[in-house]
Amino acid sequence: MNVVRQLSLIKGDHRYVFRYLPGSEPKVLDAFARMANAREASFDWFDAAVMSYQMGRHLEMELDNLRK
Repeated sequence: MNVVRQLSLIKGDHRYVFRYLPGSEPKVLDAFARMANAREASFDWFDAAVMSYQMGRHLEMELDNLRK
């Protein structure tokens, strides 16, 4: 059974929530890039970088837990 992962970002009046299955991280990163490129979205490249970092930290913690 795969556990759904979640990342979230609150920016002003906007709340971004990304839910995804393990292994689909490249698709989520692509979504960050598409949103950052969209002129009408308040989600920018800094937000994409923050969310990417957050995803990396979650993966790092999971790896650390597997090593124990």
